[in-house]
Amino acid sequence: MSSSESAGRRLGIVGAGKAGTAIARAAVARGYDVAISGSGPADRIELIVEVLAPGARALSTDEVVRYAGLIVLAIPMHRFQELRRDLFAGKILVDAMNYWAEIDGVDGPFATARAGTSTLVQEWFSSARVVKSLNHLGYFKFEKSRRPHGAPDRIAMAAAGNDPAAVATVLQLIDDLGFDPVDAGNLESGLALQPGGPIFGAGHGGKELSDLLSREAAASAAV
Repeated sequence: MSSSESAGRRLGIVGAGKAGTAIARAAVARGYDVAISGSGPADRIELIVEVLAPGARALSTDEVVRYAGLIVLAIPMHRFQELRRDLFAGKILVDAMNYWAEIDGVDGPFATARAGTSTLVQEWFSSARVVKSLNHLGYFKFEKSRRPHGAPDRIAMAAAGNDPAAVATVLQLIDDLGFDPVDAGNLESGLALQPGGPIFGAGHGGKELSDLLSREAAASAAV
């Protein structure tokens, strides 16, 4: 494997909670080199990673950013603004976060983001290439639903973003992780993937998911 191919199989994950470690396990199983960080020094999560995501490596967040060009952000939404704005400059940043009022607060911009919370993530990390994905299935359903390519019972997962090359990279990741990838459109279309959206929490096949997203886009355009 060439160095460029090796770099293409690197995945960074910022967030060592249930979602982050589930994604890490799936990625390691598919041959990705995975680095994962928590909220502090790497040694704080070494045991967690060893037990919950064997094969992944625990690093600091800065080290994860240096390690991988494709990074999943899976932390509580109210905490992303604690990260410096230029942290993910030039990186493909998968926004796997969800807004929950009981955790993130009932007031403020997350609750009123009419174009979707990922647009706020893109505004904060303006030099990153943000793609909304890996958020609309719970970690348990995510883990139990993974299937090989072509399996008849394979369900789909969507990705939304404004950078076509970044979206294509995330769609390939989705396929590798065991789901049929569906392009949901631009970043504002990620609103449909959020809690309360028409596909959140449910498992749909590729065509069904694509049709649902098309109907949602048409309804939004008509408003």
